[in-house]
Amino acid sequence: MLVGVSRYSALEPLPAVANNLPALADVLTDPTSWNLPAGHCRVVAEPEAQRDMLDPVKEAADHARDTLLVYFAGHGLLDGRGELFFGLPLSVQGHSYTGVTYQALREIVTDCAAQRLVIILDCCMSGRALGLMGGEHLLADQAEIDGSYLLAAAPENGRALAPPGETYTAFTGELLHVLQHGITGQHRQLDLNTVYQRLRSELAAKGRPTPQKRDRNTAGRLVLAHNRAYRPAPASSRAAAGETAWPDPDEFHTPLAFLEALAEARELTGLTIPALSERADPPVAPATISRLLNRTTLPATWKTTGSYLTACGLHPEQITEWQAAWQRLRAQEREPSAPQPTPPRSPAQTWRSRLPGRRRKSP
Repeated sequence: MLVGVSRYSALEPLPAVANNLPALADVLTDPTSWNLPAGHCRVVAEPEAQRDMLDPVKEAADHARDTLLVYFAGHGLLDGRGELFFGLPLSVQGHSYTGVTYQALREIVTDCAAQRLVIILDCCMSGRALGLMGGEHLLADQAEIDGSYLLAAAPENGRALAPPGETYTAFTGELLHVLQHGITGQHRQLDLNTVYQRLRSELAAKGRPTPQKRDRNTAGRLVLAHNRAYRPAPASSRAAAGETAWPDPDEFHTPLAFLEALAEARELTGLTIPALSERADPPVAPATISRLLNRTTLPATWKTTGSYLTACGLHPEQITEWQAAWQRLRAQEREPSAPQPTPPRSPAQTWRSRLPGRRRKSP
């Protein structure tokens, strides 16, 4: 959900905000970035009244099941009590009833059923939403969601920046640069914490307001985009360093490919299913591993798969990449336009038939 207000009657106009929205929508729906289905990315530009902004957010919150991302760009204002509200075209400084209070937005998004919640605020005083002042309620602490992440373009009393003559606001322009060009030397997937650290360093180096963040539990590891600057090390280099050449998650283009790779991982370890069960942390019963390796559809949850891959010996960074591939393929499975056929054999059987020294049986 991308919301922006660039035209104001009583406040300074912010023409760069009008450019932020379509550019963000393009990069988030790009297959080489977040690959968000276009129908799941809604843009609300220049909402005139409170309900024009909040009704679409409420609709998105009601339907979101995996991740809800809400972005706002425009004037961030303070009411008479020093509380944050978002400026609408007719808003007046100091009068929150002329805009949308942060509290109203918070009540909607913390009520949603999504597993993860991301709020990005590109506005002045956006740090107020972080609860940096004593006694404030923190969205990231109060949300009943295991992955709440709040990213603010400015400190609690700071101004966000819309540099004259620049196409985008300072914060969103830097965010777009990261999503469009990637970060050299990082993993193939960019999570929220990695993006945040790059935004802070780049904006600080330019003498611009530095963003703030507040997250809950593992929300910072949520993948925001593919890293367009990622360059994998050659397989020969990994082998020379004594590393196992695990299947590459970038090559998992279908659910079946993912499931076959799970079976391949076990073959590469040379371990039996009972041995993997003993190595798993948290523990996974042998029967559960067996069912995982003989699935014909992706598992609905990640916990067992993550424990299994840990038992196989993959590093945490590699497991994060596998999880990102699983999230991507799960989203594809839910798209009605791209149904996946049920394979005639289990992935484990398919993989074993391809091992050297094994001969396929004639039909």
